[in-house]
Amino acid sequence: MKSKLIYWLVYGGMWLFSALPFRVLYVLSDFNYLLMYHVGRYRRKVVRENLEKSFPEKTEAERLQIERKFYRYLSDYMLEDLKLLHMSAEDLCQRMIYKNTEQYLELTEKYGGIIVMIPHYANYEWLIGMGSVMKPGDVPVQVYKPLKDKYLNELFKQIRSRFGGYNIPKHSTAREIIKLKREGKNMVVGLITDQWPSGDRYWTTFMGQETAFLNGAERIAKIMNFPVFYCELTKTRRGYCEAEFKLMTEAPKETVEGEITDMFAHELEQTIRREPAYWLWSHKRWKFTKKECEQKEQELIKRKDKR
Repeated sequence: MKSKLIYWLVYGGMWLFSALPFRVLYVLSDFNYLLMYHVGRYRRKVVRENLEKSFPEKTEAERLQIERKFYRYLSDYMLEDLKLLHMSAEDLCQRMIYKNTEQYLELTEKYGGIIVMIPHYANYEWLIGMGSVMKPGDVPVQVYKPLKDKYLNELFKQIRSRFGGYNIPKHSTAREIIKLKREGKNMVVGLITDQWPSGDRYWTTFMGQETAFLNGAERIAKIMNFPVFYCELTKTRRGYCEAEFKLMTEAPKETVEGEITDMFAHELEQTIRREPAYWLWSHKRWKFTKKECEQKEQELIKRKDKR
């Protein structure tokens, strides 16, 4: 009962906010930035540590400039995400422009599907409108991590399916994709690939640091033999973004283990260095080193052996 009440309160508040025009939302966003950055100091320590590790060559003043710009972006992002409850498909397509869709569509048709590796960058949530550039009947698949609260989980599923998106919980990804394939559906599978991996991980060098990445997108691409694209996001101005689909490989089965994930890490690093403020620096991206993870895994194995 309590969770259901929270759901309706959250949904009602989000619905009212999302009904406001963008110009009003951005006034609220400016105020929210002041509260979040100067008063609440939301994850300031995490953001500052991430920037120091990633840009040791920059001066403190340069990193501080990126930090402030990031918090302005983060405040905008939060309200732009809420706006999805009210945005029409036409409005979304005016604000999120898709580039290189010819190759995207051609390979979707040729192989029955493609994988799009997506970073936490710029207006990435607005990619739920990808179905607007696909052929009728093709399925835009969105892989997501379910929330613990079932009511809030349903709320976010509802938002992400407003424009025809097919939501798949990450633990069922392969099974659901194979099911769609057997039904003869062509699909575009979008996967956020730059968060800290809770399960299987692949280690590589990223932003000058030893970094663990999810390798699920690479594994699915090889199972299905789907070409893999990198989603290059560019924030052109406040409330407007471009998504360019850059082909990384048309033959995933011919790549060595980790090669696709390495390509994604390289592309993402170029995106971030071009305009650093629009990546999600508030994530605890570098929770542990490779050595610490290996030690934890060894301790876990020892505990199991003792049982």
